[in-house]
Amino acid sequence: MKRLAMIAIICLAARGTSEAASPLLRAGDYVAIVGDSITEQRLYSMFIEDYLLMCKPAADLQVTQFGCNGDSANWFVKRMANNFLPFRPTVATTSFGMNDGVYGPLTPAIAKLYRESQKSIVQNMKKAGVRVIVVGSPGCLETELAFGGDRARAEMYNRTLAGLRDIARSVAEEEGVTFANVHDPMLAVMAKAKARYGKEYRFTLDGGHPEPNGHLVMAYSFLKALGCDGDIGTITVDLTAGKAEASSGHKILSCADGRVAIESSRYPFCFCCDPAKQEVTRAVLEFFPFNEDLNRFRLVVRNIPGIRSIPGKRVKVAWGPAASEFSAAQLERGINLAAEFLDNPFCEPFGKVQEQVAAQQLAEVALVKEQMNSLGVLGELASREQDAIERLRAVLVKRDHDFREAPAACVKPVRHVIKIEPVR
Repeated sequence: MKRLAMIAIICLAARGTSEAASPLLRAGDYVAIVGDSITEQRLYSMFIEDYLLMCKPAADLQVTQFGCNGDSANWFVKRMANNFLPFRPTVATTSFGMNDGVYGPLTPAIAKLYRESQKSIVQNMKKAGVRVIVVGSPGCLETELAFGGDRARAEMYNRTLAGLRDIARSVAEEEGVTFANVHDPMLAVMAKAKARYGKEYRFTLDGGHPEPNGHLVMAYSFLKALGCDGDIGTITVDLTAGKAEASSGHKILSCADGRVAIESSRYPFCFCCDPAKQEVTRAVLEFFPFNEDLNRFRLVVRNIPGIRSIPGKRVKVAWGPAASEFSAAQLERGINLAAEFLDNPFCEPFGKVQEQVAAQQLAEVALVKEQMNSLGVLGELASREQDAIERLRAVLVKRDHDFREAPAACVKPVRHVIKIEPVR
């Protein structure tokens, strides 16, 4: 019951303030991920791009990350005309607040500046044609590590971040855009993990910058806010008839003797990490419903020969390097392959695409922070050379488009086999 209650809290916290009548993402959308040094860590932004490229909630999606260390909503307003708007994204997520609170109690002046800055960001994005805007709340501090282990100060600043969360939510409501609550799911998952593994369990590097486990929770919150429904696909097998069917994004190549060969252009999300380390993405999967909500690749098996005549008999399912046993009732209801088989045939191709995404987002740090920013400085110094500066800016925007081509080109259809047989 405690686990169900925790999942319910996380699901409710991750909902945005606007409910879309249709999916928010459209084919060909270009998604900008904006934020401070936590975004510049290039982890939650990488997980989001991984998901959009490979899990394909819509076709032909592209992503650029605009993380900048030390940034705040106020500073982003000042530079977004130069460093952001020329890219012309159609979708944007924002993640500000950690620096906006100035690491002290939330004062009226700080709250006012944060509210005005968030509203300016949203309004400037709307004017520039950004169709979908997700205002993210700040995350949270890990009280055991933040401020050198000063727990009282860390708890005080978490209250400040909670206040900024509420302001971000109200701005989203006032502007009619979507809100992503990052703060509460991170606190909830961190508390659950520490209750299980002890206070020494690491969720952040330094109290504020998350480890990969924390970034996966951030990615979950933003992907839910973007309207991703998590339906990767369904493979339905009738063993008696020797037939199989697949949903969109997957193609049955053959089905005989309990062996189903499939070609999939949509991947389940994979967790490419050392499972022995506590700070990796796999380490928090039991504490929030990432696979249930965002990563459902279902196998349904019907008419298993002879299974009814032997009560309690199990059925073995082998997929790639792993195999597991299930009851006939479980298979008839359907199992989530992505959750049951963390090591699966998609891990290697997923990892190759992720390497390209990581290289792309690393290159974008220099392009956005240094090269685009230098053009803004040049524009102030050489007002008569605006045409030349605009040409250079267009070159840099085109360069980023080229960066995005490499990961997209790596997403190839994957051929894999599922083997189903009663346990003898």
